[in-house]
Amino acid sequence: MIMIPYTPPKFMITAFNCPHCNAYANQVWNGIRYSSGDVGLILITDFKIARCVHCNKNSLWHVEKMIYPEDSGVQPPNSDLLDDIKDDYCEAKSIVNKSPRGAAALLRLCIQKLCQQLGEKGENLNYDIANLVKNRLPSEIQQSLDFVRVIGNNAVHPGQIDLKDNNDIAMKLFELINLVADVMITQPKQVKKLYDETLPKEVIRQIKERDRT
Repeated sequence: MIMIPYTPPKFMITAFNCPHCNAYANQVWNGIRYSSGDVGLILITDFKIARCVHCNKNSLWHVEKMIYPEDSGVQPPNSDLLDDIKDDYCEAKSIVNKSPRGAAALLRLCIQKLCQQLGEKGENLNYDIANLVKNRLPSEIQQSLDFVRVIGNNAVHPGQIDLKDNNDIAMKLFELINLVADVMITQPKQVKKLYDETLPKEVIRQIKERDRT
């Protein structure tokens, strides 16, 4: 399955991927009011509610930041990632609003493990990137991985907290992990499946013989 575009929740935009059902859907925004005796309904200006048109569930926002649900609406991990990587990814997803730096540290560890899943050593990101480029890693993703490597003056090891990490960087790391997995694992897997299930066996045999010559 090719990676589906994902629009993360953002304050007051009219459509995004719902943090409850994950569907891309329209969001209906409303303020919160409370009754105060003779005064009537009073608007609480710091809070907003967004209701998903698809699942009819609400997300709660305070001063332009989503505070419920807590898992932030980050896209799920690519299904072709190893279970160990998916576990770390989901743990990072569950804490990113409370601790972006903690989430980013876990995501850096995911990148290290992803390099190992792709056949690299997972010890030196610079070395792994160079090898992945030789194995058809697109230049745009290579640049993104180099960005991850350089942040923190090259001194931060996977799983270690970088004081410069913030929510924006954590969100980019989520996206990057799924993007690398999609390009390097999912797409080749889908192409091979299409090849094996569509072409007649005799044609596949002839192609293999051609490639051996």
